[in-house]
Amino acid sequence: MVSTPLKGYMKTSSNDLGRWRNMPGWKTALQSTWPLILLGVARLVSTAGVDYQVHVGEYGVHWNFFFTLAAVSLLTSAINIHPQYCGILGLCILIGYQIFLVQGLNTYLLSDVRGMGIISQNKEGIFSIFGYFGMYLVCVQMGYQLFFKNNNSASSHKDQLIRKGVCAVSVILWLLTLFLNHYVERVSRRTCNMAYVMLVLAVNFEVLAIFMFSEFTPGINFTALEGAFNQNLLASFLLANILTGLVNLSVDTLSASSNQALVILVFYAFLLCLFTGLANLYGVRLKFLDVRIEKINLGIVIRYRDCLHSVYYYVRKWQEKLAI
Repeated sequence: MVSTPLKGYMKTSSNDLGRWRNMPGWKTALQSTWPLILLGVARLVSTAGVDYQVHVGEYGVHWNFFFTLAAVSLLTSAINIHPQYCGILGLCILIGYQIFLVQGLNTYLLSDVRGMGIISQNKEGIFSIFGYFGMYLVCVQMGYQLFFKNNNSASSHKDQLIRKGVCAVSVILWLLTLFLNHYVERVSRRTCNMAYVMLVLAVNFEVLAIFMFSEFTPGINFTALEGAFNQNLLASFLLANILTGLVNLSVDTLSASSNQALVILVFYAFLLCLFTGLANLYGVRLKFLDVRIEKINLGIVIRYRDCLHSVYYYVRKWQEKLAI
């Protein structure tokens, strides 16, 4: 729930919207976005170099999610709007995009027909930017309303209100997901339609609510391993991607038995936790990746739900900073 707009808000007066300075300049945005672009190019080159199986229908021929994150970052730099109101813009983008989808854009995006142009070759990845960008703006306002508005009045009563608010939002989002999936358009990650946006928001808020209420369970504390993943969220995801690629290149996963699959998954999780824990133990952090996590961390959490368990811990860290 923490993003650059919210961090920028904390540097200004909550009662002085005229002094709002939440967005970096284009030069700064490009400088901070190049790591994601580099990762996207590296993934494209590496998968093509080893003839790795890529589902073209997911993002397109050349596109991948790192390019989507970079595009959302650049669009964020172009929008100078207070987090209290950016959710309205996000909803307008999502509704407008959904209208175009039901009017025939979804047929074009989900079809196997591709032209020779760069847009047609990567139509799923390029057009889904509208969905991810709208989702990001909505989430910034949600995070502001739940965790940052009137942050000076920290108390146990406020914490209870936040927990109830997160639960209520989760229920509403699930109802919206069911309605949109049944009456408007089925959930589609390829197009990142409104039903998909509501689904991933509902999942995130539900998990966030579960971990919030876990505070009431005696003896439940965040482990050192969870803290280790918090130190290198995107780095651990990159490692997970590499391990996944190695498994797919070395094992015929389609013909693997259930026992073989279980052994592979356990060994995969062990290696991921081992390297992440060792990196934290020796103080290894990929600084430029941390910048991206702080800038568009919610998009990463939404897309890669294996990091969801750390969201509440991350939010609590910021609440402690706000109390200083």
